Amino acid sequence: MRSRQSLVTARPAQVHRNNRFSKESADMTANEQTTVAVLGLGPMGRAIATTLIKSGNRTIVWNRTPGKDTELVALGAESAPEPAAAIAPADLVIAVLSDHASVHAVLDPVAGRLPGKTLVNLTSTAPEDSRELGRWAAGHGIDYLDGGIMAVPPMIGGPGASILYSGSATGYERHRADFEKLAAAEYFGDDPGTAALYDFALLAGMYAMFTGFFHGAAMVRSAGVSASSFAPRAAAYVTAMAELLPAYAEVIDSGDYTDEVQPASFHKPAFDAIVRASRDAGVALDIVGPIKNLIDRMIADGRAGMGLERIVEELAGARP
Repeated sequence: MRSRQSLVTARPAQVHRNNRFSKESADMTANEQTTVAVLGLGPMGRAIATTLIKSGNRTIVWNRTPGKDTELVALGAESAPEPAAAIAPADLVIAVLSDHASVHAVLDPVAGRLPGKTLVNLTSTAPEDSRELGRWAAGHGIDYLDGGIMAVPPMIGGPGASILYSGSATGYERHRADFEKLAAAEYFGDDPGTAALYDFALLAGMYAMFTGFFHGAAMVRSAGVSASSFAPRAAAYVTAMAELLPAYAEVIDSGDYTDEVQPASFHKPAFDAIVRASRDAGVALDIVGPIKNLIDRMIADGRAGMGLERIVEELAGARP
């Protein structure tokens, strides 16, 4: 899963799932046998290359550190000694490198070889870095897509995985059938930074959920309760609470945070008690402390009668 999403919502016409393109386009793409270069063979790069090989694509792989391609070559991949050799025969070039700087370090020297091919950056790059790469690609005449992988490596090629794309619509349509071999594919418009923005926004929610679980597991461990026995209860509760997200979203979009049932003043005593319980259990406040600070700030700013959804404005720095 890439660590790659204020949320920019793509206009409805810009968002395309795998059933939104014409049958003619899909058939044309599916009939082409795409040669793919995969640059970077960390866990995600290896998973992508493995899936492409098993799907019948001619797959050429390169990694800065030698030796990571042994199993892939045994599966049928071609090993390239340098990026230029990997790129030369490829129709589609997928970069899965360590960071934004590494993308430039690898691709700058071979930029002249990329026009006429589609370049997809699946490296964990922040939205503004993705946009910078889009400008760089445009300056070199390169067809460019940026992507956010919503999966961990073992999920690639299987159910539940998705990859978000933005940038060149032409490149997306041309290679959509190849993208769908890896994961469910979704297109978010021509801004190269939008896929990364969604990716990071979703990951922010995921990490907040995971660390909240870790905090809870630390609390119950003080009473001799194992994380394994706590996990099913936590999973069921979090799943049930996730049903509230669309209702919260409506409030946020309306801008009316008035809440006569459970305003911030209602939540404060409960959250203060959570903080006390955490201290009593010997659990640090790194996770729950910032949430308490946000609630306290809302109340101190005279917003005790507003719902917790108003935290969006606190986080965005708005002070209406």
